[in-house]
Amino acid sequence: MWDFFVRGGPVMIPLGVCSVLAAMITVERIIGLRRSQVMPREIVNVIESVEPRKDLSVAISICSRNPGAFSDIMRVGLERSHDSWDAIRDAVLDAGRQETPKLEKHLVWLETIAAVAPLLGLLGTVLGMIKTFAAISIQGLGDPQVLSEGISQAMITTAVGLAIGIPTLVAHNLLRARSESLITEIEASASRLVMRLKPNESHESVMS
Repeated sequence: MWDFFVRGGPVMIPLGVCSVLAAMITVERIIGLRRSQVMPREIVNVIESVEPRKDLSVAISICSRNPGAFSDIMRVGLERSHDSWDAIRDAVLDAGRQETPKLEKHLVWLETIAAVAPLLGLLGTVLGMIKTFAAISIQGLGDPQVLSEGISQAMITTAVGLAIGIPTLVAHNLLRARSESLITEIEASASRLVMRLKPNESHESVMS
């Protein structure tokens, strides 16, 4: 394995860094985007049982003890329950704008690695070919060992770059879809909460 890494040349170092970062971010986001992590069942049940003009202190306390994007947004709505519907709606929207981007954190790095890794592989290919032609200009075509080193470097970096970029792109797209799905669920829960808090007021959906 080490010999394979060395034959790839200096470009293998940033490719190795990319692979480690992609793996770490993917695992962290898989764990962080679990539905049970983002929308704990306890919080969901409490929010679904909220009724207007009832004591909401218990629900607020439970949300405070379980910080997260979902619970923080719901807590803001509960704390503003005595305000007008417009005030509650605006507060929930502001909280949503602050909290939901947390569900997409680090995904931009996966997208970047998916784009950069194949380019690094291409750079390694170019460097390998330059090395090959430089050897030919000095020693001619008589030494196949010299030629094989440059060609080997060119092929290894291309393969490694694609091997990193393709699964990273797949992981990015799947995790992006997962985060967007959770954001949609949070928005729907926020709308239902606000409507329950002010059922007698005429209003549009909170997320409109």
